[in-house]
Amino acid sequence: MSDEPLDADARRAIHDLVAAHLEGSVAHEAWVQTVEYDPAIPRWYVRFGCEGRDAATIYFDLHQRTLRYEVYFLPDPPSNQLELYRFLLQRNHETYAAHFSIGPDGDVYLVGRVLLEHLGVAELDRIIGGLYELVERWFQPAIRIGYGIR
Repeated sequence: MSDEPLDADARRAIHDLVAAHLEGSVAHEAWVQTVEYDPAIPRWYVRFGCEGRDAATIYFDLHQRTLRYEVYFLPDPPSNQLELYRFLLQRNHETYAAHFSIGPDGDVYLVGRVLLEHLGVAELDRIIGGLYELVERWFQPAIRIGYGIR
């Protein structure tokens, strides 16, 4: 890994790779509801349908050295916070694509990042698949714990 940020041409190539993949083949997947891009940030939004909740959106932010990604998982729970946080931290021990995090607002997110030098189509697919699996697998149990629904 270099300490230097990517030059403009290399960063443009990464940007184009992410754009082509997310706005192309990913956008055409049956489970994907929409893919949008905000050039001011730059950020891609990939909204996908879920079985355990209506939908979830992955935010992909392109930085100088990394692609950061996150999914809003659930609001700050009104009860059983310690039990929920313990549960999510134990899930972090097994996760690969992302980890659970408490945001500055107290809400729960799935977050991760990958170095741009390691980013390719296969890695993007792995990230998307990993986030999809984590939302599908852990959203309902987290709701039951954090909102006292047994």
